[in-house]
Parts: sequence; structure tokens; C-alpha cells
Amino acid sequence: MLPYGRQSIDDSDIEAVVAALGSDWLTTGPRVAQFEKDIEAVAGAPAVTVTNGTTALNTAYAAAGIGPGDEVVVTPMTFVATASGAATLGATVVFADVEDDTANLDPAAVEAAVTSRTRAIGAVDYAGHPADYDALRKISDRVGAVLIGDAAHAIGSTDQGRPVGTLADLTTFSFFPTKNLTTAEGGAVASTRPDLLDRARTYSRIGMVREPGKLRRPDEGGWFYEVHEFGNNYRLPDLLCALGSSQLSRLAEFKAARQRLTARYDELLADVPGLRLPIQRDGVDPMRHLYPVRVLDGRRREVYDRLRAAGIGVQVNYIPVYWHPVFEDLGYRRGMCPVAEAFYAEELSLPLFVDLTDADQDRVVEGLRQILGS
Repeated sequence: MLPYGRQSIDDSDIEAVVAALGSDWLTTGPRVAQFEKDIEAVAGAPAVTVTNGTTALNTAYAAAGIGPGDEVVVTPMTFVATASGAATLGATVVFADVEDDTANLDPAAVEAAVTSRTRAIGAVDYAGHPADYDALRKISDRVGAVLIGDAAHAIGSTDQGRPVGTLADLTTFSFFPTKNLTTAEGGAVASTRPDLLDRARTYSRIGMVREPGKLRRPDEGGWFYEVHEFGNNYRLPDLLCALGSSQLSRLAEFKAARQRLTARYDELLADVPGLRLPIQRDGVDPMRHLYPVRVLDGRRREVYDRLRAAGIGVQVNYIPVYWHPVFEDLGYRRGMCPVAEAFYAEELSLPLFVDLTDADQDRVVEGLRQILGS
């Protein structure tokens, strides 16, 4: 089966991990600090590492002070964690529709969804294409909400020359194997605001406070620490951070490969009937995590089934979040975000990863031609 996404591991990655295994540090040590510096160099903002993209989102919402009685406006065209990360803190999730061309959160829909209880707005850089943060920023500033960017797909992307980590108040990343770089499991939260980053770091380190200036009882001794607010243990170990730093050193190479493959799909699929190809807005330089096409005329299920039967691992990204029973049981209903639901009904992610060969890509294209040309 040709997968829709997979990691790219070379000898330098293996050597980095082996070196970490032979060191005195397996958990929180010097490689964590180094990886956070490496992320900052790419994201454009200081970062704290966490165990995965889901805990990154939960940490970001916690850093924003989200809790019971608060409303968080998010996109439904995402993995469930973008919403559940706020819901598990007691917030009410409000879904706003997406743009038809990018599948990113639609600022006009957000404008209609915000209320006096809105404490955060959560956008997703779908497939690696940054959301319209400039428009979303105007709304978040007006209502006093924290702007959160879920950039799980987008580390390495820029908008008007600005790296994704600088576009929102808090930005989250995922380093799952199918993403743009991997630590096996892992994630990060970046912020240009020191206050929010400090809250994110404390929350993800079990709420522990050690700095003497922050302690209520600073004279207890060098071993002493306090917990002022509940947090979680989301620490990413040195071992995985070693892999992350090695991977980040090849990020430019990864981006070039993904962009070449994306351009090749654009060219080879341009004349295939019944397909709508992804777009790229002016000024955006995306790190393409997915290559999402839209299969028209109600044929998405057929194309999915036939390609999978032929050993081509296409995927669907994503089921509208409020369709999941956990949200349905809370009263959310289908039809809330018609643009997102129309996108879901047609979306199909084609195989896209750094080591995808031209021959494999030709196989995908030929499979689509055989199905849609018949």
C-alpha cells in the first residue's frame, strides 16, 4: 500500500538519537532546550515543546486562560483536537464555517459567531496554507480574544514573508510521522507574547514553579517548588528532541521536495475531468502537508474505494468535527457549516511525502485518470 504520508529518516537522524541514548539525559535535558531554539529559528517565535499536537492545543488553550463559561470559535475542518483541546477545559466550542477555496476558517463566519463570551479564536492552516490571520486578528482584538493558530500542517510555511509562528498570539505544531518533520510523537507551542509562553511552559510542566521571584515561600531551600495552578505533564524527552533537531536541519530540503511534488501534481492533474485542485493565494509560501483535491459529481467514495483497492493510500481530511458523537450528544447538528460539509463531501488527500517517487506519483495520477476518465 502506497501511504498518503510517511516520515523521512536518514542516517543523521539515527545518529542523533543514538547519541542521545548514550548521554546522561533521556528526559528533560540539553536537547530539549536546543530543539526549542531550533523551532524558534523556523517558527519566528520562542517555543516550548510538548508530547504531541493534541497536548500542544490543550496547552495553548490553557495558556490563554480558557475555562468554563468561555466560548472558543474554531473551524470544523480539522482533526478533533482543535476543538476538544478547549472543550476538555470546560469551554463551549462554537464552530464557524470555512472558506470554499482554502478550507481555512472564514473571517466573515467568525465575525458572525463571536459574542461577549468569546475568549479565543482557533484557526487551522489547512494542508499547510496559512489562514487569513490579518483578518482574524482584527476580530480577536475587537472582542478581546486570544488568537490561536493550529499550524500542525504548516511549520515552514510563510505569509507575506512572515513565518507561521508569528501570525497568531499562540501557535501550535505537531511532529507526528506524517507531518512536515517528525519526533515520532511530539509537538510545540510558540508565542510572540512572553506572558502566554510562560503560562504554556508552566502548564505543560505540571504547573511547577521554581523561580524564587514567583514562589510564595522562597526561603525553603534549593529543592523547593510550588504548584499555583493545575497543569499536565506534557514534557517531550531529550531522546525525541534529538530527532527533532536533526529533522529541522533538513526542513528546507523537505519543503523543496513537497513543493516540487505539489507542482508536479498541479501539472499532471490539470486536465483530469471531475477534479478541483488546491489553490495558493498571493504572498503565501506554503509547506504543503497535504495535497487535497476535490472529487466532483458525487464520486469521492467511488474514487476512494477504487484507489485503496489498487494499493494507493488516499485519505479524507477531515470529518467535520461536530459530526462526531461526542459533539452530537452535546446538541451540535449537521448543517451548521455548509461550506465545510460540502468540502468534506468532495475532499480526497493524495499521497504526498518527501520520499514519494515520480513513479509512485505517476501511479496515483494514472489511477485517477482511469477512474474519472471512464
